[in-house]
Amino acid sequence: MAKMVAGAQADISLDGGELRVSGISVLTDIHDNIFLTPAKSNQGTFIGVNSDQRGSRVVFPVGKLKGLRILCLYRFKLWWMTQWMGTSGQDIPCETQFLMVEVPSSSQFDEGMEDGEEQSKSVYYAVFLPILEGDFRAVLQGNAHDELEICLESGDPSVQDFEGKHLVYVAAGLDPYNVIENSIKYLETHLQTFCHRDNKEMPDVLNWFGWCTWDAFYTDVTAEGVKEGIESLEKGGAPPKFVIIDDGWQSVGMDSTSAEAKFLETANFATKRLTHIKENHKFGKGDRRRDKGDHRTGLCQIVTEIKEQFALKYIYIWHAMVGYWGGVKPGVAEMAQYEPKMVDVVPSPGVESNGICFVLKSILTSGVGLVNPEKVYAFYNDMHSHLASAGIDGVKVDNQSILETVAAGYGGRVKLARKYHEALEASISRNFKNNGIISCMSLSTDALYSAKKAAVVRASDDFFPKDPASHTIHIASVAYNSIFIGEFMQPDWDMFQSLHPMAEYHGAARAVGGCSVYVSDRPGNHDFDVLKKLVLPNPSLLKVWNMNDFTGVVGVFNCQGASWCRATIENRIHDEHPQKISGTVRATDVLYLQTIAESGWSGDCVMYSHRGGSLVYVPANTSLPIQLEAREYEVFTVVPLRQLSSGAAFAPIGLIKMFNSGGAIKGVNYECEKIGRVDLRVDGCGTFGAYSSVRPKRIISDMKEEEFDYEENSGLVTVRLPQQEPYQWNLAIEL
Repeated sequence: MAKMVAGAQADISLDGGELRVSGISVLTDIHDNIFLTPAKSNQGTFIGVNSDQRGSRVVFPVGKLKGLRILCLYRFKLWWMTQWMGTSGQDIPCETQFLMVEVPSSSQFDEGMEDGEEQSKSVYYAVFLPILEGDFRAVLQGNAHDELEICLESGDPSVQDFEGKHLVYVAAGLDPYNVIENSIKYLETHLQTFCHRDNKEMPDVLNWFGWCTWDAFYTDVTAEGVKEGIESLEKGGAPPKFVIIDDGWQSVGMDSTSAEAKFLETANFATKRLTHIKENHKFGKGDRRRDKGDHRTGLCQIVTEIKEQFALKYIYIWHAMVGYWGGVKPGVAEMAQYEPKMVDVVPSPGVESNGICFVLKSILTSGVGLVNPEKVYAFYNDMHSHLASAGIDGVKVDNQSILETVAAGYGGRVKLARKYHEALEASISRNFKNNGIISCMSLSTDALYSAKKAAVVRASDDFFPKDPASHTIHIASVAYNSIFIGEFMQPDWDMFQSLHPMAEYHGAARAVGGCSVYVSDRPGNHDFDVLKKLVLPNPSLLKVWNMNDFTGVVGVFNCQGASWCRATIENRIHDEHPQKISGTVRATDVLYLQTIAESGWSGDCVMYSHRGGSLVYVPANTSLPIQLEAREYEVFTVVPLRQLSSGAAFAPIGLIKMFNSGGAIKGVNYECEKIGRVDLRVDGCGTFGAYSSVRPKRIISDMKEEEFDYEENSGLVTVRLPQQEPYQWNLAIEL
């Protein structure tokens, strides 16, 4: 049994055939071979199993789960997770990698309580995290008897022996976010195979607006197309500072016996394999420069030209974990040193039961040309050193979860994944500055628990511009997945297109998601009204977080009407006309808002709604009603109120035309409040807003008195900051 700290965490015990959290039963009818091993940190415990059973895949029932609300994050595709909710063991899908159980102080929920306000005071959140042990990976699933099961797999028929002592880590407490964070930090110490995101270097690309070639060109991307895409955004006033050259630049070839496996307009999955580490003819043109003394050619010349012409900070480039979708082509002289070998692709039964997507089905048919694990560092290093010499700053590494399907004969999925990830991260460290890697198609715990340095991870399935059912699903999946994977890396919400019916919906989500913002617009196809809400004209990316330095931000989205269908294995619109949803927004929706408030803060705040354009004073412990139609959203800037010694109350909001208004505020100084003045430092241009309980006497910007407007009813003060370099303003507001 593990005692938790200061009442915020809960005791976990196994007694009388029940797993209990602070004496409350969570699992019943526990099997006799199940036992607990307390964690050394005294923060949680491990579920283990005693068994003589051996095999490369074994399943152990633990106990029954009934009548408790649960959140599952499970792999609905080999590469991607999404959420699933339920109230019993049979609701837990195969390949569940994260399970949270809501544990009330009684077995029944009081339906008379509104918004769970009172109830939340007596609710514990128990987190179940299946982990890696030796050469095996554990996941959770349910059965028809409402039992929680542990599925243990090696991925190699010859790897059958396991210890079974530390299979699932369990912890519980009143604050679910705190429980998850502490659990992952403890597992970092326990496993010593990965690092928590707090201990990783964040790439600087997170701070800049970007453009990716994928949905703009798919694999038809060319050097000229890259230049055209950047130029198009720059002419419209939203120049990108980083670019991702996606699939389509590599030297690849098809097997002589294979047919194309192309999904719509996208990549030719599986049947093409890498034939050379260098770029193909579309990026390998000769010297076109007039300067005869400059001998740069190919990718190096192209990268140099676009960096110089467009003042780009970073260019990243795409490649798959195994080289290309179908791996590396054996029998090609240029690739022989890496000893590629054709291997069959064998997905786990859990993945198969959730459905085989088009990409995996294509790879299943043709297999993978797998580089010898002992040669994979040389493979990555040769490719990355070539890219770095051409001026490339980092890589987006895709298709990572394919490794688990090709592990037979290589010691199993855990061992193979670790070998590849260690080699990949070593090569990244050697060849690229600032931890230049974006991990993609990598939401299996094989990868998450093997990543010591990679700090950015794609958080959900793709942005699909032509699938109307996918957009609300995308936003919801990223939000739920980030609860878990956000402890390992910075979640990446993927690119989107600004000229799209759901562009504002996606843009608002990214503005509050704490992620990098990048689009995949075709040249000439942009909505600059959307982009201007995300990109400052200097033109840096507006730094957006759930918490800014002086404000909070919360986005509200109606995601109803579509879901991932486990029966048909596709995104499905199940309600063409979802109803309007009513709800509330309160200051406490922005967790830890008190950390940016003054000492002794009363809890009063102001909320500014981006779409509504209104400012509301919200007293402590009160909420703001909101109604959203299907596919609608709203973004609220939330600011703790500051009581000044003069008796006035003040709260800075920021650039109110931006999705995340408060991201533009870089400094607030209340030291002059005794003489009735607040000093602010603001980056950007446009309409700056603040709340003041009294009409300001005057506003001074860099020694110049500015005209301003003041709404008596709401207390909204607005002043116009001109579009003038360097877009940095010192405002003095005299009250």
